[in-house]
Amino acid sequence: MTEGSKDVPDASKDCQESTSPKCETTTANESESPECKTPTADEIESSKCRTSEANERESSECKTPMADEAESTDDKDPVGSTWTPSPRFKLAWTSICIVALMAALDATSLSVALPQISKATNGTAIEAFWAGTSFLLTSTVFQPILANLSGIFGRKPFVLIALVFFLAGAIVAATARNMTQMLVGRSFQGIGGGGILVLIEILATDLVPLRQRPTYLGGVMSMWAIGSVAGPVIGGAFASGKGNTWTWIFWINVPFTVVCSVFIILFLTMTGLSGSWGSKLKRVDWIGMISFILSMTSFLIPLTWGGVNYAWSSWHTLVPLLLGAAGMAFFIVWEEKFAQEPLVPLRVAKTVTTATVYIATLLHGMILWCGLYYAPLYFEAAKGYSAVIAGVSLFPSTFTIAPCSVVVGIIVTKTGKYRWTVWAGWVLACLGYGLEYLWDADSPIYEWVIIQIVTGVGTGLLFPGLAFVQQAATNDEDMGAGVGLFVFMRTFGQMVGIAVGGVIFQNQIMKQILTHSSIAANARNYAIDSSALVQVIKAMPEGIIKTDLVNSYADALKVVWAVNSGLAFVGLVLSLFMKEYTLDRELKSKQQFEHPASSKRDTETETKV
Repeated sequence: MTEGSKDVPDASKDCQESTSPKCETTTANESESPECKTPTADEIESSKCRTSEANERESSECKTPMADEAESTDDKDPVGSTWTPSPRFKLAWTSICIVALMAALDATSLSVALPQISKATNGTAIEAFWAGTSFLLTSTVFQPILANLSGIFGRKPFVLIALVFFLAGAIVAATARNMTQMLVGRSFQGIGGGGILVLIEILATDLVPLRQRPTYLGGVMSMWAIGSVAGPVIGGAFASGKGNTWTWIFWINVPFTVVCSVFIILFLTMTGLSGSWGSKLKRVDWIGMISFILSMTSFLIPLTWGGVNYAWSSWHTLVPLLLGAAGMAFFIVWEEKFAQEPLVPLRVAKTVTTATVYIATLLHGMILWCGLYYAPLYFEAAKGYSAVIAGVSLFPSTFTIAPCSVVVGIIVTKTGKYRWTVWAGWVLACLGYGLEYLWDADSPIYEWVIIQIVTGVGTGLLFPGLAFVQQAATNDEDMGAGVGLFVFMRTFGQMVGIAVGGVIFQNQIMKQILTHSSIAANARNYAIDSSALVQVIKAMPEGIIKTDLVNSYADALKVVWAVNSGLAFVGLVLSLFMKEYTLDRELKSKQQFEHPASSKRDTETETKV
């Protein structure tokens, strides 16, 4: 065998005329190009299939000189470096990114407009609270369910179902004339928005090789980050107009969602899953699904109203919280011991790396949303900014997340190394939140701008970094379920983070107020609701009472920032136990991107089904 033919398979296999086109004669002149002969039983170990040309100086094993066949060899490269997106794929993925942007805008734009919406719909403060909370609640509960069902019935159908929920919810909310209708609309949008978020990340695992995936995940995460940043500003701008201009918070979703849905229908072509609808329905973990919805809802509702509608020590909070915890315990036992095809297969978290990355993404969600929720309150209460300006003041933190996601995605795709992003992210997040402890009523602008940049870069690095760890450590069979659990843990962490921040703030604001004689008598009333206290402070005339309240507010938040810094340190410690797996893996998915027959020739280098 010559040196140039070390990687060629055994000749006895290549020379089977019925199975390999490689040994076909490429010229009609048999004297110049001998036929590839099938060796006899005696010769099978030594015979070689050779193709000779007139100017060939040395013999070689039968090789394929055709470009198409060379590309076929490249397609087998496990690194995925030869994978190239087709125009159809680019159109589909661009539509998906726009949908992610709209879902993020919708998730964050309502908070600053709630006072105007409540007034227009004659709603109470409690109804307004639920209108703002219902989106995140339904989004969290339905993410694992939609992820699981998409693995049984197909990704594309459930992407479209999520878009239908999102669109229907937007229309219902835009036409709402009372808070009940608004609550229904926001709940529908939460189901759709949560489904969009989790299914997009799962789609990336179906469509893009692991080595190339960081670039595409970074793009999606940057869209989500931009939407989260711009949402409060856009919501505030729409709400500040005359009349019912707040309805445009919802109407703006309609044209984008409709157009993107059409593009997804036309260009997101994926291989279908075998089996009848009846057989697929039998695979659904109905008991697990129902127990998850009931227990998670029972657990999350008291997390949202604890300390706001009811005291944390009230039975209204404790009873559903404990019932939810008991329900989740039953769910875990059912999934592990009895479910034939679990809603959430717990095996995805049974290695040290996967177990720690799920805990880490929970912590990431906690510190991120706790910071994003309470930082605007600092700017409004301690600095006296309006709601819109408070949202703008978050730009140093939030606008660094998007470029971090994109840049990190590109670097990881090039180098194949990703664990450094997790370590750097936790270090910067720990440092940034620790420095926020310095914030008080007199902090200069440059101080909170620089500190927010540090925090933003840290949390921004963690978005793609933790996703790479999870996907590289998960086998192909469990990838969809693993990503679904990963996104759920991050979203669940968001709700827990806000709740934990609320408990800390209430305890600390009470202590701080009691140190000021001018306001100590009303300490309990002031400490009930952090958001409501902002409006109380703004309505006060200048004087010692307002000054003491402002200082108490800023000092109470210092402990919130310190806890965030501590949680980031825990995340850093956990990251030390995460192994770095190779990204050089062949794309193996039951639901890959499929090209129409007419365009296959133009997309030979893309991964095919």
